[in-house]
Amino acid sequence: MKKLAILGAGSWGLTLAWLAASDRQNVWLWDRNPEKIEAMKRDRKVLFPVPLILPLDLNLTDSLEEAVRDANVILLVVTVGGTREVLRKLRDEIGLSKDVILVNASKGIEFPSLQPLSEVFATEMPNNPYAVLSGPTLALEILDGLPTACSIACRDLAVAESLQQNLSHDLFRLYSNTDVTGVELGGALKNIFAIASGYMKEKKLGDNALGALLTRGLAEMTRFSMALGADQKTLYGMSGLGDLLATANSPLSRNYQVGARLARGETLDEILADLRVVAEGVKTTHAVYELSRKMGLETPIVEMVEMCLSGPFSEKMIIKSLMSRKLKSEQKESANS
Repeated sequence: MKKLAILGAGSWGLTLAWLAASDRQNVWLWDRNPEKIEAMKRDRKVLFPVPLILPLDLNLTDSLEEAVRDANVILLVVTVGGTREVLRKLRDEIGLSKDVILVNASKGIEFPSLQPLSEVFATEMPNNPYAVLSGPTLALEILDGLPTACSIACRDLAVAESLQQNLSHDLFRLYSNTDVTGVELGGALKNIFAIASGYMKEKKLGDNALGALLTRGLAEMTRFSMALGADQKTLYGMSGLGDLLATANSPLSRNYQVGARLARGETLDEILADLRVVAEGVKTTHAVYELSRKMGLETPIVEMVEMCLSGPFSEKMIIKSLMSRKLKSEQKESANS
């Protein structure tokens, strides 16, 4: 890989830059905030959103043109809501070559357009190869030297395998895949169930209920994703089940934190203002809720989280929502997924 550009210096962008720069020299990290970049240049020290020391070989810039000049792979790790704007700058202001591989590392569905990010990329940059990176990626664990594994998906298997070889690291094992839809939706939807999990944990509804929530959550993720063209097997992989288990069980997850703090009686506005970082599960919940209604899909946990985000909610309402639905056959439902 000649040059790798990483766009977005949030917790995951910083972690990817930290990983990549330890293996290769020509890595560039861009952020739109010049003060943030200058502060990192001064002593290479970051305290927020994650604490780390940036490698000396990592190049830092607030110039998008400088970051992507001569890059053959670009990792986009900006917020879901900011992705389209960055893509338009790459297309209209920079005139990015169609040979550059674009890799989406953000997890969510654009709201209010209701478009998965692969559709956003296809609309704005239709001529560039597109890949998606997703899986259990709690940044603080990786920065502590703990290992993880993820999926890297591209409809062109050769591109996926090339990225797999170039982006893998001692702490970061990648599995190649061609199911772009399944990988990106698994990473996006698990944030919804992490909100529910944080709420239930804080309300002390028990491990039995949490096990049931995650099992039924996986069923909803799979049903929804397959309706949009995903392969069922993908949802049982790293970006589906793997990411769900990690995120829904960890207080390190900002989406888990949203659910837990809602359970304590804080308002959503208060929580999001205090976090100072984007919890993608909030807008993804709104998007999946609306898409499910349009497609006629049953997503009761998504509906429950949507209600929780939209106004007062209680553990009694959760129990009623999950326990009073029509009794079904688990085997028949699985066969029809």
